[in-house]
Amino acid sequence: MISYVKRQDLDIEKYDDCIEKSVQSRIYAFSWYLDIVADNWDVLVLEDYEAVMPIPWRKKYGIKYVSQPHFCQQLGVFSKGIITEELQKKMLKKIPKKFVKITLNLNSYSFFLSKMLERKNYILLIKESYEENYKDFNKNRKRVLRKIKDSSMYIDNVEFNTLLEIAKKDYNHLIYKDSDYKKLNKLISISQNSDTGFMKGVYNENDQVVGGVFFLKSRSRLIYLFSVMTTEGKKLNAATFLISHVLKKYQNKNYILDFEGSMNKGIANFFRSFGAKEEVYKELKTNAIQRIIF
Repeated sequence: MISYVKRQDLDIEKYDDCIEKSVQSRIYAFSWYLDIVADNWDVLVLEDYEAVMPIPWRKKYGIKYVSQPHFCQQLGVFSKGIITEELQKKMLKKIPKKFVKITLNLNSYSFFLSKMLERKNYILLIKESYEENYKDFNKNRKRVLRKIKDSSMYIDNVEFNTLLEIAKKDYNHLIYKDSDYKKLNKLISISQNSDTGFMKGVYNENDQVVGGVFFLKSRSRLIYLFSVMTTEGKKLNAATFLISHVLKKYQNKNYILDFEGSMNKGIANFFRSFGAKEEVYKELKTNAIQRIIF
């Protein structure tokens, strides 16, 4: 039996245990994470938490709709056993009809069904040695690294507000609202205190921050969740410098570097230049009319 359980009625211990032990486990689906990034969320639960599907939702003008939160790339069905296409269909059909519209990203283990779009993620296996990863870099990435080998740039901790100032001067202000940045700030604070995330800045020779990245750390994944670079940072190839640093630090530790996309060709090519491979996940999009027959 599949039940729709409201957040306040959820058995958090059983829910998080299912996420932790699931084949599809992603940090985005844990209760503490969704409590931060989602305005509201409930869960579809199979039997006694054998499988779960978090449903993040919002309300506008009295209308409720399922909406994928920012900083939360993949959700969908999470199960302690193998998910079948039939189970996925049953879970999706159990999304209450009160939600007149659905925009939901399903994890990379999900089956492709009608009303779904393919989205691209890029992941990179961090090998036993940095040299092994370096062999997979393309010619241009190797050229850039040779160019900045003797650079006076360095990496150190950085404050969120410093990166926020850079973000608001760049394109990010077109994507995120102030409320989104507040959620991100809280997410970063809690993650760093619980060793599930870290943030690093790139500094120039004058000790000025020219860029930075916040990484989530969960199980065997390092997730490139949020990054900003100044105009100078882009010219200095600060992002390449920082990613190379992370690959060196986490070599031989059985981690995957998850770049979180992108559908943007230029950004995708940048990630692929490090040897990253494509990982496809699915986006479910339905409107009010489609929901009637869903």
